[in-house]
Amino acid sequence: MVTINENYLKLSGGYLFTEIGQKVAKFKAENPEASVISLGIGDVTKPLPPTVIKSLHQAVDEMAQPETFRGYGPEVGYDFLINKIIEAEYRSRGIELETDEVFISDGSNCDTSNIQEIFGIENVVAVTDPVYPVYVESNVMAGRGGDLNSLGGFERIVYLSCKAENGFVPELPRQRVDIIYLCYPNNPTGTTLSKTELKKWVDYARENQSVILYDAAYEAFIKEEGVPHSIYEIEGAMEVAIEFRSFSKTAGFTGTRCAYTVVPKRVVGYTRQGTIVSLNQLWNRRQTTKFNGVSYIVQRGAAAIYTREGQRQIRELIDYYMTNASIIREGLMRMGFQVFGGVNAPYVWFKIPGGMDSWTFFDKLLREAHVVGTPGAGFGPSGEGYCRLTAFNTRENTIKAVERIECRLKLCERNSN
Repeated sequence: MVTINENYLKLSGGYLFTEIGQKVAKFKAENPEASVISLGIGDVTKPLPPTVIKSLHQAVDEMAQPETFRGYGPEVGYDFLINKIIEAEYRSRGIELETDEVFISDGSNCDTSNIQEIFGIENVVAVTDPVYPVYVESNVMAGRGGDLNSLGGFERIVYLSCKAENGFVPELPRQRVDIIYLCYPNNPTGTTLSKTELKKWVDYARENQSVILYDAAYEAFIKEEGVPHSIYEIEGAMEVAIEFRSFSKTAGFTGTRCAYTVVPKRVVGYTRQGTIVSLNQLWNRRQTTKFNGVSYIVQRGAAAIYTREGQRQIRELIDYYMTNASIIREGLMRMGFQVFGGVNAPYVWFKIPGGMDSWTFFDKLLREAHVVGTPGAGFGPSGEGYCRLTAFNTRENTIKAVERIECRLKLCERNSN
């Protein structure tokens, strides 16, 4: 008899964005005349920058010639891309890394999910709440979650509640935890942490021999001065933090697939007997065994981002989406919603008026305004009563979606909330 990993059965329903997709498809089938605008899933709409396209074409041509053809590449990435990342993203901020501390991959979603494989099953995991679902669900699949409780969370996972009342700043856990997931700028709330607030987490991890898994996929969207772009700007972080970054949103690579993870050699874990083990060594072993690497063509395209023209073009992309975020943010505030995010991140998070639950509001938004958002409850217990909108649609659709929400959405109690 073939048995299954029964931890999968502990996950309720489907993956959040798959479930949203199914609901939208059903609505479209039942309402074929409706023109639906999606501000739900964070997928980009602008094409790849011209510099990237040119580099991709050149790399394709190389693959057509015997002298420049390439087969299997290094599983952890080509040095030509890794060196550009180190120089542009880290050394420019006073952070020194070695080439074998940066690992090229096909996406931060994959890396933040797969990283848990190198940790023991007995580790206690802490997540901010609301939280990007893959952090929780990958650990539940591995067996670290326990059973689903009545509040909608998992009994073995420590949830660090982030709400308007505490400024969406997570408090240090009252119990000791081993693995801490932090995402800043935050998905879903669009909020950030200051260097002082982030330093508390680094100090906690150092004192408790914990590890911080820091998702910085949206750091390029930071506009305000003083907001850290990397956790390694914080003293001591090189000893306790692993950082994840992606080209998906900054350069339109959601369909092209390229990202990277930084695992400093000083970050360690322990065997049950207390022997110190390099997490860099374990991640390298995992990647070289289970991953064949990102294609040469795609890595050449990613490297083009770091040319002078490439930097100018991705800044135009980022500014385009952040203008969309401002349009959404200002429109919702004008309507009387309590709004967060949209300043240093391409996500706008807002409070649903009238005590309506998140999924009911999702249905109402779709049915009345023909706009797709993401229900806050899908991001965890503390997300209930909130909704997230993304800035990744076109300018025309973004403006139209805000107008529809204002004109069509029937919220009789809006002004009183």
